[in-house]
Amino acid sequence: MTIIHPNFGKMDANRVIIFDTTLRDGEQSPGFSMNLDEKLRMAETLAELGVDVLEAGFPVASPGDFEAVNRIAQSIKGPVICGLARSAPADITRAGEAIRPAERKRIHTFISTSPLHMKYKLRMEPDAVLEAVIASVTLARNFTDDVEWSAEDGTRTDMDFLLRCVEAAIKAGATTINIPDTVGYAVPEDMTRIFTTVREKVPGADTVIFSSHCHNDLGLAVANTLAGVRAGARQIECTINGIGERAGNASLEEVVMAIRTRPDANPYHHNIETTRILRTSKLLATITGFDVQPNKAIVGRNAFAHESGIHQDGMLKNAATYEIMTPESVGWQKTSLVMGKHSGRAAFRDKLNAMGYGDIGDNALNDAFRRFKDLADRKKIVYDEDIVALVDDEVTRAHQRVKFVSLETWGGSKSKPRALLELEIDGVTQTADCLGDGPVDATFNAIHALFPHTATLLLFSVGAVTEGTDAQARCTVRLEEDGKMVDGQGADTDTIVAAARAYVHALNKLITKRTRSEPAALSA
Repeated sequence: MTIIHPNFGKMDANRVIIFDTTLRDGEQSPGFSMNLDEKLRMAETLAELGVDVLEAGFPVASPGDFEAVNRIAQSIKGPVICGLARSAPADITRAGEAIRPAERKRIHTFISTSPLHMKYKLRMEPDAVLEAVIASVTLARNFTDDVEWSAEDGTRTDMDFLLRCVEAAIKAGATTINIPDTVGYAVPEDMTRIFTTVREKVPGADTVIFSSHCHNDLGLAVANTLAGVRAGARQIECTINGIGERAGNASLEEVVMAIRTRPDANPYHHNIETTRILRTSKLLATITGFDVQPNKAIVGRNAFAHESGIHQDGMLKNAATYEIMTPESVGWQKTSLVMGKHSGRAAFRDKLNAMGYGDIGDNALNDAFRRFKDLADRKKIVYDEDIVALVDDEVTRAHQRVKFVSLETWGGSKSKPRALLELEIDGVTQTADCLGDGPVDATFNAIHALFPHTATLLLFSVGAVTEGTDAQARCTVRLEEDGKMVDGQGADTDTIVAAARAYVHALNKLITKRTRSEPAALSA
């Protein structure tokens, strides 16, 4: 039977729906939370990337989560906007209200089905869980024709009970059935067996889309996801950079490029604009303050780097000897030296357009160009990564209460370190002159003097955006206040300036979080 989906119409047998949960499951990672402006920026970028379904958040978790989902539903066009809900009526009603403005909308409701979860987490008998499945899907259908139901901890669920739950969800009106590997327990053979059995034995299975949501606790998320697709799943739930609970989720960039690069093994197609992958990855890293590891597939800085003489020789003769995909196909540039101190504003804008930043606003462009000229005066070589760091640094800091203006520091082995700092706070420029145990400590003391707060500094780390003694430093600052934890990031060739920018970024995120209640605990 051909599947007719309420949001996707008549489904091509080999069409794979990309369901992105970066803003929901990804944001549940400790330290990865985002404020409203950051969520909107990521949502816009994910829509440009071409994701089919954008899981925008868990509306009942907090007023801030509800507002984020609702604003995304109002402003983001293209993807189906999805809100997560447990089986409780209050969750489902709140999700329905949050997604109401969306042109295309979905409620994703879930309940645990494994013996372990039912006994210790839910403290419910199987029959009560089955009743909750029916009631939750039925209620969700009052808000939208597109309802996804998930069997939390599905890969550790008794097969007979899983079959009963899936059948009940389909009869109640679910249009997508998700069987997640919630704790990353499965191996590919498990995924093949589970999806094959469910699709063969459940009445009506041929009228719905099956979905694979895999966690990476054993490093098998992508392999398990692809095994599920080969067994009939036609929706992939994934995140940018593979972020998510514990060890993370299946990585969007790895899954889509595996499909594109190996059509012989994965004869499917998707709507992802792969040339936007790198930009999306870097924006997420900037917002969250967590860079991907250098050897990360597709988006790590070493993904297309070759140092071995044997490899270099092969690359010079034919790039296909050691590269199974082109750097350009995922957004990398062939030429690393791109701009210099003599470049003008028009050339800078053209470069940003070529890198996928054509939609940057004039204010952000002007600020980024000013910082680029300052950087070009101090740095011998300006790389693409340097420009990305500059632009994303400006974009993610728009509309913030506290803004970095300038910094001077003094220090050394014979004098007391001192920092003279200017910040713009609520539109007013203020100055502080403070001492410290070192220039970074003096700078942070100055920030505290200008904007008093009770946050505790949990982490300060420094890394390099590119190589060389004139490389831009990328600093990460983690603050904690009353159980709320945030990460800020800043980049500059001056490490102390980068540290100040990172602290100010974190402080702005903390200011936003002060008005939000702590999200409810959940999984999927």
